Amino acid sequence: MADSIWPTIHAERRALADDLANLSAEQWNTPSLCADWTVHQVLAHQLSAAKMTPPKFFAKFASAGFNFNKYAAREVAAESAGGPAATLAAFRTAESRTNAPPGPKDTWLGEALVHSEDIRRPLGIKREYPLGAVTRAIEFYSRSNTIIGGRSRVAGLTMKATDADFSVGSGPLVEGPAVSLMLAATGRKAALDDLTGPGVATLRSR
Repeated sequence: MADSIWPTIHAERRALADDLANLSAEQWNTPSLCADWTVHQVLAHQLSAAKMTPPKFFAKFASAGFNFNKYAAREVAAESAGGPAATLAAFRTAESRTNAPPGPKDTWLGEALVHSEDIRRPLGIKREYPLGAVTRAIEFYSRSNTIIGGRSRVAGLTMKATDADFSVGSGPLVEGPAVSLMLAATGRKAALDDLTGPGVATLRSR
């Protein structure tokens, strides 16, 4: 089951590249849902992850003083330096790769989905993501605190999808589309308006 993430990731990379093929310079500079990054910078971050290997990651992480934000910023700067067209072309070239930084494979499934939506939502681009992959990502974030802090964010809440037979957790209900639950679990406040239930106020406060 763990290896089955890659066909989904490859399909999502391809769909995202297609959606971004004709963006204007202004659109590339649109603020994304990912704090402080533009649409172009989020794509550069995804490109970096698609090209990364564990040995390269540890070397680069060490050179950044084991500061993840500094490491990520350096990678984004490097991968975006040639401009949006070059970043997009390199992203297409890396589309079918299966290497990644160290960590659980579900991390990379979640990254592919969340960061794609980080880009699409501010641009007004709609996509129907595979619900099985989305709910798998929600379940992963609900039990992992690494970097994203998902487990703490949704602790004591029931996250229930209205478009899939899925719920996780226990406590006050947070209900809505699976993609919006996934975004909320990763701290994207823009998705909270899509959600209802007595647990939303708690989620909003975290």
